[in-house]
Formats: sequence, C-alpha cells, structure tokens
Amino acid sequence: MTEENKTPISIVVAEDDPDDRILMQRGFEQSRLLNHIYFVMDGEELLDYLYNRGEYTDVEKFPRPGIILLDLNMPKKDGREVLAEIKADPKLKKIPVVVLTTSKLEEDIIRSYDIGASSYITKPVTFDDLISVLQVIRQYWFEIVILPRDNE
Repeated sequence: MTEENKTPISIVVAEDDPDDRILMQRGFEQSRLLNHIYFVMDGEELLDYLYNRGEYTDVEKFPRPGIILLDLNMPKKDGREVLAEIKADPKLKKIPVVVLTTSKLEEDIIRSYDIGASSYITKPVTFDDLISVLQVIRQYWFEIVILPRDNE
C-alpha cells in the first residue's frame, strides 16, 4: 500500500516452478506483505492476465498489477519475450517488472535492463534469504517508491 492510495497494490508473480511458488507464498505471508498476490505459471498466462483474456476477463477479480515479479526461464513464452512485450505496449509499459530468476548470466542481466526491467534479483537459495529479499521488495516497492495509481 502507499500513503496516497490505501488500496493494496496487486502483485503478479510469473513463476513456473510449483515449489518456488509455494515458497514465495509462504515468504510473502512471513514478510507480512498485505498486497493481493496472483500467481501465473508461464509467460503466456501472464499476458492473458495482463490483457484480461481467457480465465482472466473479470477485471475486478484480476486487477491490473502494480508490480510484476518475473522469472526469466519459463515454458511456452519465456520471461525475456514477455518483458519485451510488456515494455513495448503503451498500456502496460509503466508497470514495474522485477526480474526474479536463478540466472546470474551477465547477458541476461544486461538484456533484462535493456528491455526495461525495473530491477534484477537472483533468487535466493534458502528460505530465510527469500524472506529477506521479499521484505526488501515490500519495503522498497510498497513503502518507499511512489507507484502510479492507474497503470493504463
């Protein structure tokens, strides 16, 4: 939440690994993140969510996210492709996209920033480290940064 807007900002997490999704859900709970969190399993599903297609047509139930946490290595359409599509679309490009991935490759880091990533974070190995990262994300993106109220 922000001071200007007491409505919780929704977060969409694009993560294909079911174990990572469970750990992230637990991590969000332990870091006391009060925002609405939606998980999608691949890049195509993320785009369906963002464009309100398929099962995501109800905009009340699936609101436009205030931030996206994006894994790079996903099936169907990987995070690099999705990031490029999001940042090329005038209606979506203002949504901050934080890359949260296992890749430490310099080329992935550079390419992600070139395409328009807001941040690049390597996934922590331990649950305690994940909690720490999620707390920093919570503090930075929801207590310090001022996000636009309407990303359209």
